[in-house]
Amino acid sequence: MVVFFLVVFSVYGLVNFYIAFHGWRALPADSSWRTAYLVVFLFFSLSFIAGRFLERAWISPLSEALVWIGSYWLAAMLYFFLAAVLVDILRLITAIAGPSDMIDTVRSQRQWILAGVVSCVSMLLLVGHINAASPRVRPLEIKIGKQFGGDSTLRIVAASDIHLGTVIGRKRFDRIVETINGLKPDLVLFPGDIVDEDLAPVIRENLGESLRSVKARYGLYAITGNHEYIGGADAACRYLEEHGITVLRDSTATLPNGLQLVGRQDRSSRQFAGQQRKSLEELMAAVDRTKPVLLLDHQPFHLDEAVEAGVDLQLSGHTHHGQLWPFNYITGAIYEISWGYERRGSTHFYVSSGVGTWGPPVRLGNRPEILLITLRGI
Repeated sequence: MVVFFLVVFSVYGLVNFYIAFHGWRALPADSSWRTAYLVVFLFFSLSFIAGRFLERAWISPLSEALVWIGSYWLAAMLYFFLAAVLVDILRLITAIAGPSDMIDTVRSQRQWILAGVVSCVSMLLLVGHINAASPRVRPLEIKIGKQFGGDSTLRIVAASDIHLGTVIGRKRFDRIVETINGLKPDLVLFPGDIVDEDLAPVIRENLGESLRSVKARYGLYAITGNHEYIGGADAACRYLEEHGITVLRDSTATLPNGLQLVGRQDRSSRQFAGQQRKSLEELMAAVDRTKPVLLLDHQPFHLDEAVEAGVDLQLSGHTHHGQLWPFNYITGAIYEISWGYERRGSTHFYVSSGVGTWGPPVRLGNRPEILLITLRGI
């Protein structure tokens, strides 16, 4: 944990220094704006960290404001960094090409270029925020070669990566709940990261009452994600159970129609809680494989294990499909499926981009989604 946070804070500090240096250079040496620029930059860059630490000791309008400001800064930081890199590449090209009038012109207009970059990033944040607050319902029909007891079809709604907390609060979550209930699901699944690390803002806004209002005839089931473990999985799971959700932690459940639900602990349980999760083979020992088998596993790694185990459908989340462009290229390189549907043999996979956001309440390059699965048997 110490090494993890040391690396994160080091990278965060270096990136912010790189951005700050470029902004400082863009202002004239004799400008009185330089001091104000440094003060404002330090405030924005430290807001998220300060807000997160403060809300653990004292949840207040101040801590909420700092978290919100800092969350937007996380997105702004990415695009300011990319702009700074682009400027350095252009400077390198012009240096290699030799002196020119264009270089002198650019140098004389640096403050206006800075203003243009700030305007563009601000517009990206606005567009990304509107997109993040507008999840779509993504329909998916899957046919499996097994029979349900008494049902020919099953309507499943899956909402992954909600990240309930300061940023995804009561108003936003109530809209998500309204959408879920409007789909009239037989079963509702939450494939991890329901809670965004700290449980205190969830309790403060009484988001559990919103969870209670989700209706499905076969109930609500969830698994842990990495963020439950970062904030304390035991407390988060207790809260969810108290508010009507069955949390499967390396355990299984059989629905009245025979559907076999398998829920895995998140793989980060070892890193954050020193707990080794069970293998899928161990979990499947308690499963009736003549019935439809649905696996919930938050992080989509080692997908061939599900194929070998005879799983009919695996649902995952975690990736956010990058959440902010161009991170989708990174998640695409890391995960076998960064987002969307794939079939391998008789096993169906879907990795959701998630309905919420982590960090910045901004999405660029992908849409948040609530998944509506029509599962058909023979």
